[in-house]
Amino acid sequence: MPIPLVNSIASWFLKKRFHQIELFLKYPNEVQNELLFSLLDFAKHTELGKRYDFSSIKNYSTFAERVPIKNYDGWQDIIERARLGENNIFWPTPIKWFAKSSGTTRARSKFIPVSPESLEDCHYAASKDLLCMYLNNNEDSQLFTGKSLRLGGSKELYKENGTVFGDLSAILIDNMPFWAEFSSTPSNKVSLMSDWEHKMQAIVDETINENVTSLAGVPSWMLVLLHHVLETTGKTNLVEVWPNLEVYFHGGVSFTPYTNQYKNIIPERTFKYYEIYNASEGFFAIQDQNNSNELLLMLDYGIFYEFIPMDLYDTPNEKAIPLSEVELDVNYAIIITTNAGLWRYKLGDTVRFTCLSPYRIKISGRTKHHINVFGEELIIENAEEALKKVCKRTKAEIVDFTAAPIFMEGKEKGAHEWLIEFKTHPKDLNYFTELFDNALKALNSDYEAKRYNNITLNKPTINVARRHLFYDWLKQNNKLGGQHKIPRLSNSRHYLEALLELNVR
Repeated sequence: MPIPLVNSIASWFLKKRFHQIELFLKYPNEVQNELLFSLLDFAKHTELGKRYDFSSIKNYSTFAERVPIKNYDGWQDIIERARLGENNIFWPTPIKWFAKSSGTTRARSKFIPVSPESLEDCHYAASKDLLCMYLNNNEDSQLFTGKSLRLGGSKELYKENGTVFGDLSAILIDNMPFWAEFSSTPSNKVSLMSDWEHKMQAIVDETINENVTSLAGVPSWMLVLLHHVLETTGKTNLVEVWPNLEVYFHGGVSFTPYTNQYKNIIPERTFKYYEIYNASEGFFAIQDQNNSNELLLMLDYGIFYEFIPMDLYDTPNEKAIPLSEVELDVNYAIIITTNAGLWRYKLGDTVRFTCLSPYRIKISGRTKHHINVFGEELIIENAEEALKKVCKRTKAEIVDFTAAPIFMEGKEKGAHEWLIEFKTHPKDLNYFTELFDNALKALNSDYEAKRYNNITLNKPTINVARRHLFYDWLKQNNKLGGQHKIPRLSNSRHYLEALLELNVR
């Protein structure tokens, strides 16, 4: 199909969809309120709907009083029943698909329900919206002259009790319309390969001769793949391999630690980076402007949002608020009610609102992935921003990192211990540590207060990880693949101790 025709068809879809987007931009709280009651009405005859009498809920406050907030552990029992083939427990439509993701304290793996409605009205709708927004902002785009290199998870789909589970990316690929494969590379067969290391080379072999115009995947794993591409082709940058490459759609982990490494292998020219915010539980937000680090919260994907201020999270005073009550620059935990039957579900992510009209957010971290042993409340956002600043100043490059507390013993003060794998090492690690400590103080007043005169915290300790340490740890724990991530910050030393032990082997 000629490219001008493709662009004109895309433009038609864009204009049609923009009217709907304008509706939630103009009336966000009304759209969210209407969505909540639509979900309640649709599920009123389910087991949960009868338990909490959904049909009599007439306002948000009654919904909040009646339906409890739970994490995955709290809903696990009824999700397991659905996996065994029971229907109409928490959602009226039979649920065949379950997205497998990393586990919780109680469960080794989470199995997130994926309903037909969430597939169509959330995940696939978001993919179309992402392209629409990109094309609207870049009218001279040649996106459709070539293919998108997608990098998904490496798990196969497993059938069990008449239901199917696997990585979300595998579920999405398996349910895509047949024509979607023509616009992407590698083939579905290679995309769904389970052996990550063989899959990497198979992707390289299949994509280096394609006309790739866009990239899509998690930054950490995509970087590994792109270095394989350069090694195989002998080229110095990706534009020499794919001359028409113009955009990278990324999500899953923060892009901040990887910014400079991508700039080193992709000449800036007019190359664009577009961030998305999705998870097994749903698709939540999309970067809707060029060169922005803010994400537009999408309010009509069948997801009703609530938020808990992090200073109240997991306390006796914990209380969720609706979207209409959020404030700028407050760190919130996200609570979602979805069109896959997750009711007031603790997602585990934290965000800050950067704009209230429209509602735009930045992902600030995880509810559990932070260090707050000494009252320092250090979140991933602080750590990544500090590392970015210090790497720029010292010309260092980081592959991966993790951190944990050094607990107080006797008269010894506490501290944070870091394990960092460098691609380019700093010339002076002590200087790097000093700059990093100062950067954290500048970004986090609680950390600064605990570090003042070493009153509670000593200076951080930084250990240098050997080459491929984090990759080896993931491999050892059967976690190779696009949706697995290194635990960045932890209140325990569990991950750090295992990595330090592996570091000396």
